[in-house]
Amino acid sequence: MHLTVTPESALADESVKIKAWGLPPHQIVTIRAWLKDERGEMFYSRAFYRSDDEGKVDLQQSPATGGDYHGVHPMGLFWSLKPVTPYFRLMKRDVMGSPFEIHLELYGQLELDAMPECSPNATACLRRWFVAPGVQRLQVREGRLRGALFIPPGEGPFQGVIDIFGGFGGLIEYRCSLLASRGFATLALAYFAYEDLPKTLDYLDLKYFEEAVQFLSSHPKVCGSGVGVIGFSKGAEMALAMASYIPHIAATVFINGTVAISGSTVRYGDLILPGIPYQRERTLITPSEACIVSPLLGDLSKPENQASVLPVEKAKGPILFLVGENDKSCESLYFARLSLARAKKWGKMDVYIESYPGAGHLLEPPCSPFSLVSRVSSSPSLIMWGGELVPHCQAQEISWPIIQDFLRKNIPCSKKNKL
Repeated sequence: MHLTVTPESALADESVKIKAWGLPPHQIVTIRAWLKDERGEMFYSRAFYRSDDEGKVDLQQSPATGGDYHGVHPMGLFWSLKPVTPYFRLMKRDVMGSPFEIHLELYGQLELDAMPECSPNATACLRRWFVAPGVQRLQVREGRLRGALFIPPGEGPFQGVIDIFGGFGGLIEYRCSLLASRGFATLALAYFAYEDLPKTLDYLDLKYFEEAVQFLSSHPKVCGSGVGVIGFSKGAEMALAMASYIPHIAATVFINGTVAISGSTVRYGDLILPGIPYQRERTLITPSEACIVSPLLGDLSKPENQASVLPVEKAKGPILFLVGENDKSCESLYFARLSLARAKKWGKMDVYIESYPGAGHLLEPPCSPFSLVSRVSSSPSLIMWGGELVPHCQAQEISWPIIQDFLRKNIPCSKKNKL
């Protein structure tokens, strides 16, 4: 029996081809995937397949008959990777270091044990990189700015993008490094709970984000006519605030967030944007009966909340909302529609919504594993993200090229006109 994966080394957002052959015809077999992350945590998945008349299984064509998913899903073994230790989430921390090594195992029978003791009939291994050859990573400690700048190979100049993650702090680089691998000069921007930045989100200074725009635009490898910004969750809220108040934001990608200042007050010079307090929804899950927290905002149409709603109509560039309709962490579809209606009311017609039924909060680059619920280091409770395996991961596959096309189309690029 044989098992192959092609290519054996690829970027983490690229699909691969998995094939098995030398099997008895019409036999149920098991293909299993596993990896260890940088912390030593194990993640695994498995699916059952029936070999064809020639004793072959091709994940591009063969439907899974059971296991972690059903149907024809060539990357299903990647989508469904789940932790041995419950509620851990697979995230790449050191993007410039070693790749994730995913081990594939073929068992010539229906293997019902998720962690089989018997040896596989065939194995294969592939390496999943988060940075392409030639991409440079530059640590950013410029004034009070903290982050990491990724520059693609070549002379440039390149379209600049600022990448902002959610409300748990730190510096997260894997989406940034993949965007740089696709030709964007991308700044992964930390804004709290990192190095000497504030430890908590008590308040945010929008001038800090404006400094990031100025820093990126002035880099000799970056087009200076304007930059893009992509934000997720709390980062999406800040991306929309940047678009609404900072004129050099040329394009904004907003992924599953709120369209009003939430929780923490935001200041921009003399302007103060009050944060709407969160309402916490708590549910219990079994068997552990762990508490799941889903933050909720109140009705944004209430007069007392109007000062917090972001004036999307003031944005100079287009805005793309990416929404998981089964988001359990944020009422993303409601917020996106609210912002679209406000934009149209004021005559701004370049606001768009891409909405994905069955997708949850964590819309990641393609091939990223699905996570319904996970732990977060800064929270004592579990966080409910929502979504369903197949539609969520299909949304990730669909949205990634849409993001890149939107940024390429709308960020102007010339060697002149620096800030």
